[in-house]
Amino acid sequence: MAGPSIRIKPAGEPSKSTNISGEDSSHRLVAFLQSQSQNTLTRLYQKPSSCLSIFRLLRPLERQLVMNLLWLEMPVPASTMAAWVTREGKRPYHDALATLARLHILPQSPVKHALNPTFKSSMRQAITGGGSSGSFGVLSENDDKHPPPDIEALDAYALERWETILYYMVSSGTGQFPARPSQGVLYLLQRSRLMANVHGNTLQITSAGFQFLLHPPHEQLWELLLQYLQMAEERQMDLVEVLSFLLMLSTTELGKDYSMENLSATQKAMLEDLRDYGLIKQRTATSRRFSPTRLATTLTSSSPPLPTSTGTGNGSQAQGFIVLETNYRLYAYTDNPLQIAVLNLFVTLKSRFPNLVVGQITRESVKKALTNGITADQVISYLITHAHPQMRKNKPLLPVTVQDQIRLWELEKNRVKSQEGYLYTAFASQADYEYVLNYAKQLDVVLWENASRRCFFGSVEGHANIRGFIERRSAAGNA
Repeated sequence: MAGPSIRIKPAGEPSKSTNISGEDSSHRLVAFLQSQSQNTLTRLYQKPSSCLSIFRLLRPLERQLVMNLLWLEMPVPASTMAAWVTREGKRPYHDALATLARLHILPQSPVKHALNPTFKSSMRQAITGGGSSGSFGVLSENDDKHPPPDIEALDAYALERWETILYYMVSSGTGQFPARPSQGVLYLLQRSRLMANVHGNTLQITSAGFQFLLHPPHEQLWELLLQYLQMAEERQMDLVEVLSFLLMLSTTELGKDYSMENLSATQKAMLEDLRDYGLIKQRTATSRRFSPTRLATTLTSSSPPLPTSTGTGNGSQAQGFIVLETNYRLYAYTDNPLQIAVLNLFVTLKSRFPNLVVGQITRESVKKALTNGITADQVISYLITHAHPQMRKNKPLLPVTVQDQIRLWELEKNRVKSQEGYLYTAFASQADYEYVLNYAKQLDVVLWENASRRCFFGSVEGHANIRGFIERRSAAGNA
């Protein structure tokens, strides 16, 4: 039996696939799917839209294997399929087979290879347009009174919702009072450990949250959605319904209105959450139709989710907007409130002009960032990521003196460690001191000791035992 040879793309060769933007987000979603049971995935594969979306997430070789087997009615002998692969392509080939097996798309077999029948049937429907299940959404009927929103309005809505979340993250705990996202969004940010409670009920960005800001929008969105999926069970939501709805949205058409007619109860309940994230827009909360935004339609696409989003769109801001001098002076060519709020986390801002903010990286500003859980490497990484094109002519890109000083400020902060405890001193003799000290060491509660001064410092946890030991020794000596 002859078959088409499988060519492995050499390293460095550009791919023309429509894979999801940002491999990290694609790999994390595929890893999440691989962790699910066969029954869960088989239920998911009953939807043609889910199969098409997952197909988009696969690597080029994995997609080629699927397409080679999709239209075959009989299994292919494993030896025949292995003969299609060149010697240098053996390892990528076996890795691809393993990935497809963990996804239960191609059940692992040493004898023959055949696609999961449910996946094969749904994938064929997705490609040929067969079936009438409404898997790709049901377009609502035209309504002259309430026409669907235009694409620019959808983009503006999605951008406003998404940047509200990001701006709240960087502004909370700094004395500013940005627009507050919904309670559901705040709960999701806490569960994702992007924000944490400090000083009572005040939410503040964490180190993981700052790292989150460095990611492109595709990765940011999937990071939140993966946490949302992990919370499905505790919220008594059907995971398959949640997953299939998100994957269905990624196949919808921007600028169209879709009916809620075929949605399950779980999917209807999701609409409120997806409105808060900016994935869909509804005219009112009780509307029977919804319009997916670009955030939703590009979930499994290589297209940018927000062409005008901060640092990810076209224009100079996408190339970088920060100029940093050797005297720690920083110039940011931006008027975007979100970008300015991020800089305010580790820069002392001094002047603001149209399209320009001037500030200084100081010991106090960096220590403030370090106190908030932001690391020196994260600050440096942010400056490198958003460096102005003129800065990119420098080698190294950032002044070495500034990088070294930021790291030294971090070491300075970590040099001193405070811990509560008790100081034991004024022992009557060296023998008494050593006797009590040895007892405390056996308890492993000694934090510091000074033999010449006959004193040591013990932790709070060991104080009751040490005090009791001293009292018993004193009572025995007086008897």
